[in-house]
Amino acid sequence: MSDEKSTDHYTLLCDDPSHEVVLIDCGPRETDAIRAVRKVTGVSLWHSRLLARQAPVTLLEGLSAYRAQSAVAVLRSAGARAEWRQEPEP
Repeated sequence: MSDEKSTDHYTLLCDDPSHEVVLIDCGPRETDAIRAVRKVTGVSLWHSRLLARQAPVTLLEGLSAYRAQSAVAVLRSAGARAEWRQEPEP
């Protein structure tokens, strides 16, 4: 028997990978969708309008699943089409 110490290696996996929120379409109520974009992103109303008109566009990145789902719920309640996705591995 050898007196060498064994070394264990572990790979840690992230429990909650980061997610992104994608605005697909403003829907029929563009003004409400622009206000919702402003609410979830915190950017100015003018910048929110630019983002909304560029749809499909990624609005937020690096969120937990809960925060991404919450942001999508706000956007959908304003009549916009939005979805949350798991960010691809680098």
